[in-house]
Amino acid sequence: MTTTAHRGARWIERWEPEDEGFWAATGKKIASRNLWFSVFAEHIGFSIWTLWSVVVLFMGPAYGFSAADKFLLVSTPTLVGALMRLPYTFAVARFGGRNWTVVSAALLLIPTVLTAIVLHPGTSLGTFVVMAALGGVGGGNFASSMTNINTFYPERLKGWALGLNAGGGNLGVAVIQLVGLLVIAVAGATQPRLVLYIYIPLIVIAAGCAALFMDNLATVRGDTKAMREVVRHGHTWVMSLLYVGTFGSFIGYSFAFGLVLQNQFGRTPLQAAAVTFLGPLLGSLSRPLGGRLSDRIGGGRVTFVTFAAMAVATAVLILASSARSLALFTVAFIVLFILTGVGNGSTYKMIPAIFRAKARAAIDEGADETAELLKARRLSGALIGLAGAIGALGGLFINLAFRQSFADAHSGVPAFVAFLVFYAVCVAVTWAVYLRKPVAQVKPALAGV
Repeated sequence: MTTTAHRGARWIERWEPEDEGFWAATGKKIASRNLWFSVFAEHIGFSIWTLWSVVVLFMGPAYGFSAADKFLLVSTPTLVGALMRLPYTFAVARFGGRNWTVVSAALLLIPTVLTAIVLHPGTSLGTFVVMAALGGVGGGNFASSMTNINTFYPERLKGWALGLNAGGGNLGVAVIQLVGLLVIAVAGATQPRLVLYIYIPLIVIAAGCAALFMDNLATVRGDTKAMREVVRHGHTWVMSLLYVGTFGSFIGYSFAFGLVLQNQFGRTPLQAAAVTFLGPLLGSLSRPLGGRLSDRIGGGRVTFVTFAAMAVATAVLILASSARSLALFTVAFIVLFILTGVGNGSTYKMIPAIFRAKARAAIDEGADETAELLKARRLSGALIGLAGAIGALGGLFINLAFRQSFADAHSGVPAFVAFLVFYAVCVAVTWAVYLRKPVAQVKPALAGV
């Protein structure tokens, strides 16, 4: 490993994680350090992104907002976060992974401080929509973090590393909801600013740790053409669809769970907050499991089974809603969260495996090994960012579906029916593209990734 002095000590020029000697001597230690501090910064980003899933629980009658207004507030950061993921993916190549982690973490201060200033009854809905939109910047942190960590790890460890990175980041959803629960339980449902006061110093610490302990890889600097190249691959759009079903479900349900409990079962803010954190918590913890299982038996197989189970869990939610069974509804929803986490891990394992398989096929045909493996890392990093952006839009669709469902039917059942149909489509697509016997259009090396 070498560094470039004129760029600063945090730039690494040589990075060959597939070289077992390099990995054992220096690569593993450096990659692990970058992974953990990336997880911390991404974790805080997720918390600020999903801040409004907590804030709306504090918005009692004094605020004068309807259920549809509150679903609008949780939909807004979902949309902005999804849109931010594409430029955040490019930012890693343009500025360096460590440098952009510092900047993206520091940017979280803007929505946090401004929201703390305006968060009180009497503030207009429009002002709150702007604050929610600003909070969407936290959604971009995931794309840059995953793109960055993907470049640090060898193929055989990507499923675990990406699952751990994403799962640790996703835990930010559960943690901020736990913080909200504690604030409601201790100070009451009229002190939402306390949540923000807790996170302001954590944001500063995350940015500082990234500056002190993370590194930039020169091998990915300036690689802004990968996105244009990756959009020409058919697998890009298939994987983006599958990621809508896994991560889109996770983030959409994370924003909506508390509101659904309040509006469908009449839960109080404290009662809703006491349950809502469990789904994102268990969904986050199950994400590395999805990556680990995929490392062993293949991401396509894990994804297929996961979508089938998600369809079954959604059917149970429909039955529980119709029967007005709060206990069955809550259990089924939490199981659905766990499955989204497993699917998150398995789909992200599939992405580098697809391009690695393509690289191996090209190498077998006489292409240069080093160039093809580097290309595989570039394209998988670009697809991670693109799929992350498109997948996050799934969260927007979920919240819009709930908003319309409650407006028209005063129930979430129509929305759950739509989700059930979508999961069935994902089951069929996963089987057709990645599990059935290879056909002429699919290279044998890509089957069962």
